[in-house]
Amino acid sequence: MPDPRETDILSSMADSIHILAPAKINLTLSVGPSGEDRMHPISTWMVTVDLVDEVEIIRRDDPPMSLYGVTWHEEALHTPEIDWPMSSDLAARAHQALEDHVGRKLPVRLKVEKRIPPGSGLGGGSADAAAVLRGVNELFELGLAEDVLAEIGAGLGSDVPFQVHGGSAVVEGFGERIERHVTLPRIDAVLILPEAHCSTAEVYAWFDDLEEEFGETPIRSEDVRRSAKTPLTPQTPFNDLAQPALRSSPTLEGIMTAVTALSERPVHITGSGSGLFVLCDEAFHAEALASAITEQLQIPALAVRSCENESMKRT
Repeated sequence: MPDPRETDILSSMADSIHILAPAKINLTLSVGPSGEDRMHPISTWMVTVDLVDEVEIIRRDDPPMSLYGVTWHEEALHTPEIDWPMSSDLAARAHQALEDHVGRKLPVRLKVEKRIPPGSGLGGGSADAAAVLRGVNELFELGLAEDVLAEIGAGLGSDVPFQVHGGSAVVEGFGERIERHVTLPRIDAVLILPEAHCSTAEVYAWFDDLEEEFGETPIRSEDVRRSAKTPLTPQTPFNDLAQPALRSSPTLEGIMTAVTALSERPVHITGSGSGLFVLCDEAFHAEALASAITEQLQIPALAVRSCENESMKRT
């Protein structure tokens, strides 16, 4: 797998560009009650990690028609059917949103090779969308500032503005308020990727049901901010969507129990999905634990490390 810590995350030629789009994990996530529009405000500490999708964008001048494709990368740990229409794919929608913003066609051939499973809470679709915004902006020399790309991305999904920049940040509101951290914390972890799939809409529906049953709780912004300022431990992460995710996909609870027993550490759910993670002491620890989970529990797992979206360079 390419290592975004050692190579540029984006390299380009005059008429094409290749981008690595990193997954994110929510180290802490608090969710507030929904308003009249049924939208839920969030407060979360997110960090990008070096599990990446690969995005290739080729400029097309003749004919001026864009083509989109999504496939599984040969290194993907599991490959469920890609059964969503391209009209709803976030990478394609990001390209179209950028065309709408500049008021003209930006014809490309866009290919996404995925490693990040959909429905895992790792933000793969949002990462792809952010990569397309960055890549098309560079390829066509549009000169749009990163903040503008983030504003365009906000219309696609709450994770996209953060993933335009990546790294580490506290994200609040509906994803539009981002407090970026100057220093990226060194995080070694194991991602566990069961074949279970969580629908974001269904997870939030369970969240609403649980609030009706047990009462609404205020959003814990201060707890999220405090977690990002104090030393990170295996016990630090929390996620208000964990119980709703377990209701949405009951098989996750048994997997979490088995991984907890093997790792002797807390197992956490990221975002609204089925992706699990365990914080480790160092890279060797993460690699050994990922191998043990894969071999003994027969569940796909891999060691990851926090990473930045590195600067774009043309060659």
